[in-house]
Amino acid sequence: MSFIDISCNHRFRPFVALLVLLNGPGTLVVAQDASPKDSRPSAHATHLLGLVGARNNTSGTLTIEGDALQFQKEGKPAAQVKITSIQDVFLGEQSKQIGGTPMMLGKAAVPFGGGRAISLFAHKKYETLTLEYLDPDGGFHGAIFELTRGQAEGLRNELVAKGARVSDKEIEPAKQTAEAANDNK
Repeated sequence: MSFIDISCNHRFRPFVALLVLLNGPGTLVVAQDASPKDSRPSAHATHLLGLVGARNNTSGTLTIEGDALQFQKEGKPAAQVKITSIQDVFLGEQSKQIGGTPMMLGKAAVPFGGGRAISLFAHKKYETLTLEYLDPDGGFHGAIFELTRGQAEGLRNELVAKGARVSDKEIEPAKQTAEAANDNK
């Protein structure tokens, strides 16, 4: 009797049927998960400042729709910027202390300066996406968005791929230094 050839042994038929029945729905679930998702890059963001047509400190969805970057709060019309009008894109990081007044009071109540140790763990890190853009009348504007970690780089890369300009300000001084060294020889 071989365990490899279970089709010949009648004792294992119910076991094989049970495995097929249990595995069948799992295969369907995997097939459903493999379906293509919405390919539009989007991220949950907080508009901090500067986007014309959107209120400051508003949470919403930041998406790239066609040739425009759109910020939309649920139930409100979208504020948008044409990607070709974006002059520069900057990424940054910041951290916020979470917990509000209850956390602050709890830190104050911990004896022997233990509240400082709690402060080390009471921070959440965010990324900022800052845009410099021109409005349709030629006016220069800036907009700042706050995103959860790991989302800003993907949006920046997608904006660059669709035509937004990004200056390499960190690289330029190194190029100038090398050129100045060659000119002095």
